[in-house]
This record gives sequence, structure tokens and C-alpha cells, in this order.
Amino acid sequence: MKYPANIHFVRRPGSRAAALTTFRHPFPSGFSVIMSVRAVRLLSALLLGACLVAPAAAKTTHHTAAHKTTSSKSSKSSKGATLVWRGDVTTARAVMDDVAKEWQKTGHGRIELQPFNTASGIDAVAGGTADLAGSARASDGSPEDARLTFTPVAWDALVMITNPANPVRNLTVRQLHEIYFGRITNWKDVGGKDAPIDLYAVVSPNDGVEYSLRTLLYGRGDQQISAPRLYLNTKALEEGIALNPNGLGLSTLANVQGNPKLRTIPVDGVAPSVANIADGSYPLYTPLYVVTNPNSPKSAETKAFLDFLQTDQAKRVLRNHSVLPYQDGNALVAMEEARRNKVYAEATASSAKPPLAAPGASYAAAAAVAPTSERTLAARSALEQRNAEAAKAESAKAAAPTGASRTYTVTKGDTLSGIAQKQGVNAADLRRWNHLKNDNIKLGQVLQLSDN
Repeated sequence: MKYPANIHFVRRPGSRAAALTTFRHPFPSGFSVIMSVRAVRLLSALLLGACLVAPAAAKTTHHTAAHKTTSSKSSKSSKGATLVWRGDVTTARAVMDDVAKEWQKTGHGRIELQPFNTASGIDAVAGGTADLAGSARASDGSPEDARLTFTPVAWDALVMITNPANPVRNLTVRQLHEIYFGRITNWKDVGGKDAPIDLYAVVSPNDGVEYSLRTLLYGRGDQQISAPRLYLNTKALEEGIALNPNGLGLSTLANVQGNPKLRTIPVDGVAPSVANIADGSYPLYTPLYVVTNPNSPKSAETKAFLDFLQTDQAKRVLRNHSVLPYQDGNALVAMEEARRNKVYAEATASSAKPPLAAPGASYAAAAAVAPTSERTLAARSALEQRNAEAAKAESAKAAAPTGASRTYTVTKGDTLSGIAQKQGVNAADLRRWNHLKNDNIKLGQVLQLSDN
């Protein structure tokens, strides 16, 4: 499917990534709809569903992109419970597609795959509509993520991709920092021809691949960037760049390996490869995670699947998809803190260390790879302090007089998830208390903050 270059998601000046967003699409009659980012996710799923279901169902008996069950023949051959996986395209390609087949071959149940993006997967696991999620980032420190378990299962390279016609053969992390900031906008400034750099990105504010790169370059995964072309997920982004000789965007090695319509650009003179991930010479790589809910009624089955991912059988599948099994990256674990500090210093042209902007995210990411490092312990301390403050606020709320329901009036720039986070409640509860079918809210709307 061809995605036109003039699809824009325009954030209001001064807003955060989760603020209200305007979606413009050049339909013949023309229209403009204002909605929340989560509503964009829902609309995105509807738009892509019709396009992805048919080819996905034709290629595999267990793979679906639109909440469809797989063939009855496959179901009859399964002995265990069916698990639902939803998440980013990256983790689907690198980890799940063939591992799910091996899982079923060993006599376990079927895994229904619903690849789309990171945010949709995490939301689904948090809400109980999926058992497993795929993510190319660790927890972002939000209350929703804090209730889930992020288990690293593989290492993948974050790769800059362009059209094969583009002559540029190298970019530095400093140049990437300036390109994403909008300070470098022409290919001639990085050794290419005199043409604009058409930077592509994924629209979801917490997309795993984008989040991981921004964490490395800026020290914070939610850093706003100057990317005029925004796409629904990495698959759509790749298709757009394949049509544009001036395009530049982010994907992963597992996503684009062997794709003749795209070319990866070495970073700091090192080409992305499994070998260069393993020895740490390629600077931009990230763990891939499987996300589970410890309170899920299928927690025993999801734990069994995580155990299966550590078997030699599963590891062989991962290696065939140009990713490094997580347990094979002991050297990466040991050098992780130094690697992040080095990339950040080179990207920002300073000697500063990445900031602890989001204690929960910093601790979750660091603990997964270097649980005893100085930086991990500092992040843990910051997280404990934040949790103590949250507990204090919760106690104060519990001590408040009962009988009168709490309310909140929607103001400009509010989103449902943002309100839930600020008020210390769950977004799913907020929807239930206010009888909302989705995350759309209106300016001036009064929301109930409890079930009183």
C-alpha cells in the first residue's frame, strides 16, 4: 500500500507528545479531525486493518493484523491454550513470526499474532485483550507500564535507512542528533547531493524503535523531533522511503535485512550487522522485549513461552532473523552504561551523561542490562522517591471525605491517558466510570474520577 507523503500529524505549539493532534488527509472533499493520540491509534488500526488482513492471512495460518482468529485447521492441531500477541512490527518480524510456529510445533497452544505498533500492544496487555506484547523499548516509567513486566529477549540494531539511489554512505551520531533536531536539512551537509533530507518517523509518541533512538541521542525517549513525514508504523515508513530518493528514516536490521528497495547507512563508519552488534562496535542497538501482565489469568502460559525463548530451538530462529539472542549478549550487558554515555556525549558534543528524566523508564531500561551499575542504582533511588511521593498522595486521597465524587474538567491539550496519569487512576477505569467507548474527550467535558 502506498502512503502519501502529505499525511501530517501536527502537534500544537508547546504541547507534549501526548497532546491533541490534528490529522489531515487529502480526501477529495477535504476534512480536518482533532483527536487524541490514542484515538489516532484506533483510527490507524481501522485504516490498516482492511489492507493487512488479506495478505497476512494468505501468507500464514497463525498471523493476523486485525484481531482475526486463525484457521480452524491450525486450532485443531493445538493442544494448549491460545495466546494473543500484539505489538510492533519489528518484534513480530524479528522474534514472533517463526518462534510462534516453533512453539506450536512443540505441542504448545497456538499464538495469534496481531502486529501493528508498540503502543497498541502495551495497551492491549494492560487492558487484558492480549496476553503478550512486543516492544522495542523498555518501560517508559508511566503508571500503565509499571504494572507490566518487560522481559528482554533479543538485541537488534537500530538502523538508518534510505533509498538505494541515495549516495550518502555514512552518518555520525552527531549528525543524526542535528538531523532529528531540524538543524541539518540538506543532504549536501552530510556528503550527499544538494537535496532536502525528507525525514520520516512513526507517529505514535512512544513507538519502541523511535523511543529507543531518541533515548540514545537525547537522553529521553519522548524528545520531540523535526520530522514532517509521520507514518503509522515502521512497515509503512519503509514503504514510503522506498519511493523517495531523498528519504531518511529509522528501522531495525531484522526489519530490512535483504530488502532490495532499502539501504542501511553505516553509523560512525560501522555497518549494522549481527557481528557488529555482538562486539558492540555498531553504536545503535536496543533490546527487544516481550511484555506480560503478572495479573493475567494466563500468566503460567506466558511464563512458559518466555522460558521457551531461552531454548536452543528458539535461539536458532532468532539468529536466522538477524538478531542476537539476549543471553548471547553478556558483553553488551557489561558495556551498556559506557555505551550509552559515549553515544550521548558524541551526539550532544558534550561530556554530560544522559539525564534521569523519567526515573521509572531509566531504572527499567538499566536494570534489564546492568542491574548493579551506579546509574541503575541512581535510577532506582529516583524511582523509589517518586513511588513514595505517589503513595503519600494516594494516602491523602484515601483520607479525603467520602460520599462526594471527584471530577475533572477537560482543558485544552488534555488526553485521556494524560489525565489518568496526573490523577493517579487507570485509563481503563476512567473510560468505565465515564461510559466512554474510546479515548475521545471534548474540551470542557467533566469526567468522573471515581466510581462513586
